[in-house]
Amino acid sequence: MSAHHDVLPADLPVPADDGAADHLRGMRLPDVALTATDGSTISLARLTGRTVVYAYPRTGEPGKPGLTPDWDAIPGARGCTPQACDFRDHHAELTARGVTQIYGLSTQTSAYQREAAERLRLPFPLLSDPHRAFAMAARLPAFEAGGQVLLRRLTLVIDDGVVTHLFYPVFPPDRSARQVLDWLDRTAA
Repeated sequence: MSAHHDVLPADLPVPADDGAADHLRGMRLPDVALTATDGSTISLARLTGRTVVYAYPRTGEPGKPGLTPDWDAIPGARGCTPQACDFRDHHAELTARGVTQIYGLSTQTSAYQREAAERLRLPFPLLSDPHRAFAMAARLPAFEAGGQVLLRRLTLVIDDGVVTHLFYPVFPPDRSARQVLDWLDRTAA
């Protein structure tokens, strides 16, 4: 298993759509405060305009192996850093298409996320849900690994607090932002 978190192995298993996120389509999101890496407190239910939130299991730490020895074999686990970089690299294109806010969401602490946001030079905040208050209220799909409960990878398009589109499962993770851009282009036509 590689400790290079920004490179995806060619043989990653493809996650299956198990229906665990189907209930999110059309959902008014729960009003739960989340701490952002910029120090603000965000409730996704209260945001106006179009918001894109990508949920991910956890970003890797440079030079350290995955959470478990079989991390790469868990469908959908590997790829959080490449996913964040894809949203970073396409941030301007997303905002040009009317996305007013972009966030990453995980159960990692804000301190851990701050390091990743700075290291990856993300132009948007990451949201921390370490006690899974939002994840449980919204019934976000999760899995267990290394004694932790982690979010499954998904992307929400939210308009004024309501989920208007869902990407689940997300694969490959390093094309997540481009999947959103493709959808925005198709629906604008």
